Amino acid sequence: MAAGTPSPPRFEADLSADEFSAAVAAVTSAFGDATRRDVYLWVREHEDGLTTAEVAEAFGLHPNVARHHLEKLAGGGYLSVDLERQEGAGRPSKRYRVIPHDRSLTFPPRRDDLLAILLARALEMLDPAEATVMADRVGYEYGKTIAARIDPSEGHRSVQTALETVADALTAHGFAAHAEHKGRSFRIVAEQCPYGGAATRYPHVVCAVDRGLIRGMLAGLYGETDTNLEESRPEGDDHCVARVLTRR
Repeated sequence: MAAGTPSPPRFEADLSADEFSAAVAAVTSAFGDATRRDVYLWVREHEDGLTTAEVAEAFGLHPNVARHHLEKLAGGGYLSVDLERQEGAGRPSKRYRVIPHDRSLTFPPRRDDLLAILLARALEMLDPAEATVMADRVGYEYGKTIAARIDPSEGHRSVQTALETVADALTAHGFAAHAEHKGRSFRIVAEQCPYGGAATRYPHVVCAVDRGLIRGMLAGLYGETDTNLEESRPEGDDHCVARVLTRR
């Protein structure tokens, strides 16, 4: 294998059809574009990371195009982002680095059915309304943590850009998600559910986590929103669909 070439994803013989499909979606979303693959490899060769301007200059790209590729890779969990303070006035620039050891260049983390089921059962012992609120809160806080890794600066993206970044992050976690928008209507559609049997047995808890997860990521990347699940695979629908209502 040539130097600087990322290791191929790890295939596991016991992957279910849904897991395999989600894994392919995650890798394709990040590396399906030839320029983006080259950008990733270029960043990988620079241990100190690169800024958008440096990538744009190296590839002869408009800064907005270079930023799109870098943020797509960051959203998928392949690059980390740090803020680099500039001397004097001006906003800090972002420096992108490859995640150490290329740990993200494997299939999305396998779900642990036993752990998910036990945690869901623990929440089920609470009052249903209380369990739903708690699950939503857990998802929200974790979503904000993911958003902070993707973009350490204060969220200032458009809602459309933020939704696309959230979809990339969800895809990297095994949801095979994409964003849709028509007029002032915004949705995130997930083709897969990485929670397996736990989602089917405890749908209201798992779906509350998902709702909070999306809301938390959007809070960090865009601002507070209202997120409602309109369709749910654990409830028998073909997809999980979250409708996002902005507050601006």
